[in-house]
Amino acid sequence: MNTHIHVERFGHARRALNISVVTETFPPDINGVAHTLSKMVNGLQANGHDIWLVRPRQQKTQLAQSGQGFNELLVKGMPIPFYKQLRMGLPAKKELHRLWSFKRPDVVHIATEGPLGWSALQVARKLRIPVSTDFRTNFHAYSSHYGIGWLSGAILSYMRKFHNAADATMVPTQQLADSLHSSGFERLQVVPRGIDTQLFSPDKRSQFLRDRWKAAANQIVMLYVGRLAAEKNLKLVLQTYAMAKQRTPDIKLVLVGDGPMRAELEQTHSDVIFAGFRTGEDLAAHYASADMFVFASQTETFGNVTLEAMASGLAVVAFKHAAAGELIHSGINGMLAAHDSGVHFEMAAQALLNNPELMTYVRQQACVTAKAMGWDMIVQKTESVMYDVLRQREQHYTGSSAMAVPVGLV
Repeated sequence: MNTHIHVERFGHARRALNISVVTETFPPDINGVAHTLSKMVNGLQANGHDIWLVRPRQQKTQLAQSGQGFNELLVKGMPIPFYKQLRMGLPAKKELHRLWSFKRPDVVHIATEGPLGWSALQVARKLRIPVSTDFRTNFHAYSSHYGIGWLSGAILSYMRKFHNAADATMVPTQQLADSLHSSGFERLQVVPRGIDTQLFSPDKRSQFLRDRWKAAANQIVMLYVGRLAAEKNLKLVLQTYAMAKQRTPDIKLVLVGDGPMRAELEQTHSDVIFAGFRTGEDLAAHYASADMFVFASQTETFGNVTLEAMASGLAVVAFKHAAAGELIHSGINGMLAAHDSGVHFEMAAQALLNNPELMTYVRQQACVTAKAMGWDMIVQKTESVMYDVLRQREQHYTGSSAMAVPVGLV
C-alpha cells in the first residue's frame, strides 16, 4: 500500500485551484472536524485557492457567506442522531449539478460521509471532477457505544464503498491507514492534523482559573477536553482520578466539554469540576492552567485534543492509539498505555504523579513535539494530494503523461 504522497516536481509555479469542499459541519459548530476543516480551508485560501463550501443550513435564518476567494452553498439538513446540536446534509444532487456545471471546480473535497457527501460523490463522478475525501470519524467504532454494534459491519462496508470511489482518501495517522488498508480501503494518503502553537501554549496559564478551581501552585490538576459521551471512555478517566486521589488527596479533575453524559456525571461526581464548552483563548487558558491531560478514548481517528494538550505543555496520558500513538514516546513526551488495558492507563498516570521530575520533563518535551506540527505544513500536504488527484484524473481521461497543472511542492 502506498500511503505516502508522491508529487512530481515541475519547474513552474503551481497555479491556484477552484476547490469545492463538501461537509456536514463547519464553524461555528464546535467539534474536531469543524475546527480542523476550517484551518485547512483558511490555509488553502491563504495560498491563493478559491473555495466553494457546501454545507447544511444550521438555522432557517442562516445566510450563505461570500467574499474574496470564498463562497458558500447552503443545503437542507436534519438533526444528527446523538448529536442534536448538529445537522446532517440531505442529498443535494440538483443543487450540486447546477453549481458545478456553472462553476466547475478543479477538485471536489468531501470531508464527511453523510447523504450530502454521497450525493456530492455521485455528481462529481458524473461530471468527471477529481475527488478527494477525508476519513475523519470512526462511525463503525462508535456504534457499539450506542447500542447498534450489530450495524458496525454494514457501516464499515458503506464507508469502504464511499472512500474507494474517490481518487484519494486522506487519513490522519499511519496506524489508521494500515487498519483501513487491511479492511479493503484503497488510495490512502497520510495527512496529519496541525496545531496553532500561538493559541495553544504554556504561556496561556491562568492563575485566575486555578484560583477558581481552588488549586494551589503545588496541586496537580488533571484535565479532560472533549464530548461527554460514552465513546470517550470517561469511566476510565474517572477511575484514574479516583485512584490518584487515594495517594494524592488534593488532586483536581476538570472536564471541559458537554454531551449526553454530563447531567449524570454531575450528579454522581460532585468533586469534579465541570467547565462546559470552551473555545478560543478561553479554551487555551483551560488547557495551560492544568498539569496532566487524561484522554482514554479509543475511537478517535486523530484526536485534536491530544495535540492541543501537548502544545499547552501538559503531560498527556493516553492509549497507544490515534494521535497519541503517532506522536508520543512514552516516558519522553507523554505516557502511553497498552491498547485496551485500563490498568496500564491508571499505572501510566500514577507513574507521573509519583515522579515530579518526570512530569516536568515530559511537559517540556510535549511542547517541543507540538511546535513541529504547524498548520502550514499540513496545508501543503493537503494541496499535494489535491494536485496529485487532479493530475491522475487528467491523465486518465486524456491518456497524456503531461500534467496541465504544474505542481511545485511536496
